[in-house]
Formats: sequence, C-alpha cells, structure tokens
Amino acid sequence: MPLRVTFVAAARSAPLLAERFDDDRPLDRSGWDEVQRAAGELLPLAGAELRYCSPTLRSRATGDALGYTPLVQPALRDCDMGRWRGLTLGEAMAREPAAVDAWLADPRATPHGGESLLAFISRVGGWLDTRPAQDGGRIVAVAEPGVVRAALVYALKAPPASYWNIDVRPLSTTTVTGRAGRWNLRFDGVAAQPSRA
Repeated sequence: MPLRVTFVAAARSAPLLAERFDDDRPLDRSGWDEVQRAAGELLPLAGAELRYCSPTLRSRATGDALGYTPLVQPALRDCDMGRWRGLTLGEAMAREPAAVDAWLADPRATPHGGESLLAFISRVGGWLDTRPAQDGGRIVAVAEPGVVRAALVYALKAPPASYWNIDVRPLSTTTVTGRAGRWNLRFDGVAAQPSRA
C-alpha cells in the first residue's frame, strides 16, 4: 500500500509582497483568520498517523491551530538564504542585482552564502524518501510554501527551474503518494457526474 503525504502550506505571516527570505515571523491577523476559515476542511487531516511541520513559528502555529500537534522536522526548514535572510526579494535585488540574477538562473548557485536551490530540493526530497512506509499510511506536514514547491519538484523528478513555476497558496493542500524514489502527485476532488441525455 503506498504512503500518502499531504502537505499543508502554512498560513501567512505577512502580505505577499512583504514576505522575506527565511522568515520566522508568527502568523499575522490575516493568517489567523485564514486558519479559522479553513479549519473545517483541514481538520480531518489531524487523523493522519504521523503529523509533522517546518520549524518556523507560522508552520508550528498553523499545525497547532488545526489540531495536528505536529512534530517539528528540521529537514522541512525553508531554504537557507545566507546573508539575504530577512530581506524581501526586492531588497536583495536592490543590493545585489547580479547575484540575484545568478541565483534565479542557476539552481547550483549560492551567491547569498546559503543553500543552493538544488541542495534545498535534495534535502526536502531526502526527508520525503525516509518517511516510514511499512504498511502504507497517512502523513500530514505543515510547511512553508517553498518547502512544498521543493517536495513537488523532487517527487515529479522535474527540472529544478520548474520550482519557480509552482504557486503554493497559504493553507493549500498538496498530496503525493508512493514510496522512496517513486512518488506520484495526487489530485483529490469531486468527480464530475455523467450527464443524462
């Protein structure tokens, strides 16, 4: 039986344009409101056999508010942005435009002195591949949007540059099923009913 890992993107801690690299701010008022509105849909995931979260304040708060009581996983931390930690993309671009361009163009680049995109994807993928899967089971992981994007790139064996083309919204869910080295993206929803002529 395949393992089922559902990622829940952490609620917001700042407006989109004010998001900072490697940010560890708590949930803002808007984030708390979003969690309250989404709780009805997301509470059933608390029944997962294993419940994890990124070590950030907002991931832990999101998981706790949803009743998951998640175990913090250091491997699910966001990408280490080195000296850009705490900056917005615009601020990093204003200070080091050539370095930001190099970082966006080359998944092996570390102009900020932190972790490369490729190393980040590999770290998150390594965590995914080492989940216990004896008889199948359900896992929920509350994580930063970047972590969810990295997990998807890894699971789909997509080129690292595709990381930039994945949009992960706060409190969205994404599920992968399978086992180490062999993951599938799963879409759940209501199947269309056949029409009667």
